[in-house]
Amino acid sequence: MEEHTPQRVGVFGGTFDPVHSGHLAVALEVRHRLELDRMLLVVANDPWQKTVFNSVTPARFRFEMVRAAVAAANETIGASVLEASDHEIRRGGRTCTADTLAALDAQTGGTDLFVVVGSDVAASLDTWERPEEVQRLATTVVAERAGSVGGRPPPGWEHVVVEAPALEVSSTDVRNRFRNGRPVLGLLPTPVIDYVRSNGLYGSPR
Repeated sequence: MEEHTPQRVGVFGGTFDPVHSGHLAVALEVRHRLELDRMLLVVANDPWQKTVFNSVTPARFRFEMVRAAVAAANETIGASVLEASDHEIRRGGRTCTADTLAALDAQTGGTDLFVVVGSDVAASLDTWERPEEVQRLATTVVAERAGSVGGRPPPGWEHVVVEAPALEVSSTDVRNRFRNGRPVLGLLPTPVIDYVRSNGLYGSPR
């Protein structure tokens, strides 16, 4: 019998409000370094740890921006290496990584899952819902900016570290730039810029 090799699937979840070049650089670097078959950018439906304190752009807009960014990246590369996922949006309710991993595990039986987190949130992984399930279902990948040493998961939490390009860009800065009419070219893909402006997001003129 032919031996079956499990697919290796990256799960990079986020609010993506909006998705920017830094997100894409992390996704592409992790996929390359860990030789993943698929890399999913999973758009959070209700990122409750953020919506408790701030308003977040409706999920449908954030997903369309990710879809536009992924399409542009794949076209540039010449291969479908990234995928936009609305899994959590379709499920509805509060976003919970453990639920997402459980559903993906059930759908793709035999797949090796890799959940990608930034070094800025790694130390707080034990505050997530059902952290023991996250550990059981997926290998944790900590994406760290090149040349810096960021946070690490709690003691005993198995993980791998991938050094990603150090791009000085954040969703907060991008939103403020749109709001204030400052340049955004180069910080996020052109199709995302067009989508933001055509929908009047972040206070930008239509």
